[in-house]
Amino acid sequence: MSIVPMPAVSPSPNLLDQTPAGAEQMLRRWVTDRGLPPYRTGQILRRLWQSPVKSWGTATELPVALRNELDEVFPLLRLVADTVQQSSDGTRKYLWRLNDGEAIESVLIPSGARRTLCISSQAGCALGCTFCATGRMGFRRNLSPFEIAGQVRELMLEDPAQKPSNIVFMGMGEPLLNWPAVDTTLSILNRPEGFEIGARHITVSTVGILPGMLEFAKRPEQFRLAISLHAPTSSQRLAIMPIEKKYDLEQVLKAAEAFRKRITFEYVMIAGVNDSEDDADQLAKLARRLGALVNILPLHPGGAPDLTPTSARRIRSFAETLRNQGIEAAVRRSRGLDINAACGQLRVEVEKKRRGAGEAGKQQHASP
Repeated sequence: MSIVPMPAVSPSPNLLDQTPAGAEQMLRRWVTDRGLPPYRTGQILRRLWQSPVKSWGTATELPVALRNELDEVFPLLRLVADTVQQSSDGTRKYLWRLNDGEAIESVLIPSGARRTLCISSQAGCALGCTFCATGRMGFRRNLSPFEIAGQVRELMLEDPAQKPSNIVFMGMGEPLLNWPAVDTTLSILNRPEGFEIGARHITVSTVGILPGMLEFAKRPEQFRLAISLHAPTSSQRLAIMPIEKKYDLEQVLKAAEAFRKRITFEYVMIAGVNDSEDDADQLAKLARRLGALVNILPLHPGGAPDLTPTSARRIRSFAETLRNQGIEAAVRRSRGLDINAACGQLRVEVEKKRRGAGEAGKQQHASP
């Protein structure tokens, strides 16, 4: 993927930060004020997400004068592909550089006809989960809807055939701590005037932010909810997830009971921490209570080098214990083991190398 220059920030509202309905309303008003034919609104709108363009200059169905004016009034902002890594298993990791120099990650995971894109909703994360590289880097800032949905848009600009079939908010950050932007992004992803990805193919993962869960539950679409559980008891969860102090396990489960949508428990297996037979029994009780599917995830060694992944044999036994108690359990294999595919790992590695290169340059410059 070639690196593109970042357009100057415009004082005009960014169309890519609006819901499709909001963008259409803005464009209709703008088209009417200029005395243009009404059909121009639809032509312009479809170039935002349905058939995106890198710049208005390439929307050749529009008159040159209109394209030039759109470039001035509504420039199409871009994410810059700072680093792209391709795994031998087909997984592709992107490090996107943002307008202010911050960086976020997304991961494209192909599996047959399915193309799942794991996207970020924040730069960094404030939650400090011990098994997550993003949590260790701390919180930088929330992303805008343009920056979240832009992770999809950039793939389509590279190749329309790369349009993801599934979206998971499981990249950098906690989505429900950035709910206003995530709320808008869900509409961009799902609406026919946006990317038209089915609601049941879009999953929002949360550690259990109660205010955000309540807002998410109000959406009428069948978006999926995943709860980053990772431990079957409050005391175990507190040891690896500091958020347990604010929103404890029982509160999270009660909030989840209000959802009409299928719920998934995300469960990263950490040797000696949450992988005993008793842990499996306790987890089965929680899953049965909510009718939840359990996604068992091997700990990616790059995300937490001081923790030990549970062995493959123990994972299989753990999953079998759940299934024997009537719980649907899926064991996800680690993808991208030959690249920096753990959440936050690529950003950490790139920044480390740049700091190292900078220090080396200073020492060389200082040498007589």
